[in-house]
Amino acid sequence: MNMEFIEALHELEKERGISADILFEAIEAALISAYKKNFASLQNVRVHIDRATGEFKVFARKNVVEEVEDARTQVSLEDARNIEPNYTIDDVVEYEVTPREFGRIAAQTAKQVVVQRIREAERGMIYDEYINREGDIVTGIVQRYDQKNVIVDLGKVEAILTAQEQIPGETYQPYERIKTYVVEVKKTTKGPQVMLSRTHPGLIKRLFELEVPEIHDGLVEIKGVSREAGARSKIAVYSRDPNVDPVGACVGPKGSRVQTIVTELKGEKIDIVNYSTYPEEFVANALSPAKVVGVYPKPNEKVALVVVPDYQLSLAIGKEGQNARLAAKLTNWKIDIKSESQAYAQNLIPETNEDLGEYEEYDEFAEYEYEDYEEYDDYDEYNENAEYVENPEYSEDYEDELAYDEKAVYTEPNESVDGSLPYNENEGYDPKAGYEGYEEPAIAEVTNSGEDVTYTEASTKEEKLTERDRSMQKYFEVDEKNSRKENKKKSKGKR
Repeated sequence: MNMEFIEALHELEKERGISADILFEAIEAALISAYKKNFASLQNVRVHIDRATGEFKVFARKNVVEEVEDARTQVSLEDARNIEPNYTIDDVVEYEVTPREFGRIAAQTAKQVVVQRIREAERGMIYDEYINREGDIVTGIVQRYDQKNVIVDLGKVEAILTAQEQIPGETYQPYERIKTYVVEVKKTTKGPQVMLSRTHPGLIKRLFELEVPEIHDGLVEIKGVSREAGARSKIAVYSRDPNVDPVGACVGPKGSRVQTIVTELKGEKIDIVNYSTYPEEFVANALSPAKVVGVYPKPNEKVALVVVPDYQLSLAIGKEGQNARLAAKLTNWKIDIKSESQAYAQNLIPETNEDLGEYEEYDEFAEYEYEDYEEYDDYDEYNENAEYVENPEYSEDYEDELAYDEKAVYTEPNESVDGSLPYNENEGYDPKAGYEGYEEPAIAEVTNSGEDVTYTEASTKEEKLTERDRSMQKYFEVDEKNSRKENKKKSKGKR
């Protein structure tokens, strides 16, 4: 060997990333194989290559024994001490047996072994690299379709994305960059085989670790992921810092962080919920976006009864049960969803334990007894034919202490007097009653005689009283009509 060969080995070390020592060991093993093959030698030999000059030597190795049985592998103690006086039994003596030249066959054998060792070294390095990335996310370039499988170039190796691990309905264009999850790395005779996935729940977790700095720093922790690839996913997050909102951190400003992940997954919906150590709260959060009235767990059986409003039942169950199924996977609890009307009709809601303040375990087939409902006596029975107003407007003069009578006719008090009516309809009206020294003023009589208007004073006291009574009677008739109209309006409003 010469210096050019040594330089070529160092170039391979730089280009392929293979250590020069590995290459030297591969060449030494190749020369040993070529020596035994071409020189029909059964001797135990060793080849040493000088790392600086490239000079190589072949040594035959023999064991030191008292009596020699095979001269090719053994040497006597006496002969060994002739070479070196310090040799003892079971030592190994080396003799240089370097041939003048191996020839073309030997060189060809060495070449094949060197190439094979280089390939094995490369495969070993690739395997060691990707076995450590198992369960991690990698970015690759789509190369081609192999039947239904997609071949993805990861740089040093081509990985396989099988049809089962592809998102339903998703297509991949050649030279498209995609992020995938490393499921498994196998060691085969043809090199390491890397299996990828786009449907694994770990892909969601790793994408959030890339996009959310709080998760990468450890402030926010992902407690669980449940996924139906291509349709919907749920992720439970928990914050170690009370000042950090885990859901807000994952959503990002105006939803930018989660939107990046949704785009990468081609529009897959993602629900982010708060994790809780209390099963009631965690199960209620997991059923988001549905609103939950109550959660009644049975810890021994890991079953939870969830009661939701009637109008939220379909939302809580989801399309084809998807929302409830994902919530059950996320919480590892069996979830039985009932509407309020169903829960009360079947008596499924357990009674509260007064001592512990907890709910007793419920049984679907148990018959719970409830006390009869007593009607409240203060309220009248509901009349279907009556007209009720949802928001009645009460006047400022309305007093709650007064009992309302539907048949009574209420009149407004006259503001000019002290709250009492100015006259009694059943009695004659006397203007002088209650007033001493009262004198009736003169009442002018108006007559219209064309253009001139003349005023004449009433002649007698009886005429004056008659005129006053008439005017007062006319006034009260009009006032009574107006008050009845207002009372009818108020009575409708009070109903």
